[in-house]
Amino acid sequence: MNSLKRILAALGFCSAVAANAGDFTSLSVTEFASAIKNDSVVVVDVRTPAEYKSGYIEKAMNIDVKGADFQAEAAKLDKNKKIAVYCRSGKRSKMAANMMADMGYKVIELNSGMMGWQNAEMPVVK
Repeated sequence: MNSLKRILAALGFCSAVAANAGDFTSLSVTEFASAIKNDSVVVVDVRTPAEYKSGYIEKAMNIDVKGADFQAEAAKLDKNKKIAVYCRSGKRSKMAANMMADMGYKVIELNSGMMGWQNAEMPVVK
């Protein structure tokens, strides 16, 4: 009976760990803008290089989530810093945020993407 309790306890622990895997926070434009003012936040544009060149959020680096080297490039980021990701509409950034959270990063993402950012008339670097 004791071994059954240990197995159930271990399974419960694994479930709790699995439930936390991939956790990230989606933010509105205003919340995202406020969060990225902090120097300890790394801003990552997960769009294609061509999309990035068309205009990006200040201080953002480009790591294409659909690129073959996404995980290798993401692994180079400092795990002690929060990672703020965005894409065009919010779909790819959620995918990237999930992947990066699974890698052990604390991640926030811009819920409405660059489209929401620009609709809110926030600054864009070109």
